[in-house]
Amino acid sequence: MRKLVKIALVALGVRAFLRWWKRRRAEQELAAGQPHSPPDPADQLRQKLAESRAGEDPAEPAAEAPTDAAVEDRRAEVHTQGRATVDEMTPSDGA
Repeated sequence: MRKLVKIALVALGVRAFLRWWKRRRAEQELAAGQPHSPPDPADQLRQKLAESRAGEDPAEPAAEAPTDAAVEDRRAEVHTQGRATVDEMTPSDGA
């Protein structure tokens, strides 16, 4: 009977050792196949931004810059519209 118990204990020990060894090998393979840290989302966005900027023409944004006269005309138009809106919103004194 003691011999049977010894065989069972040895078998359980060998099984536990093999499970531990397989788990250790799997963890090592997993660690070797992947980088240690996940990719940084900020780095990915920086890379996308650099790629989109590389495709742009540097002379193009300069051509879109408005002239001073156009800015003044637009400003005057906006002020006129604003004054008209304020006049519509204020109650008249005659009512």
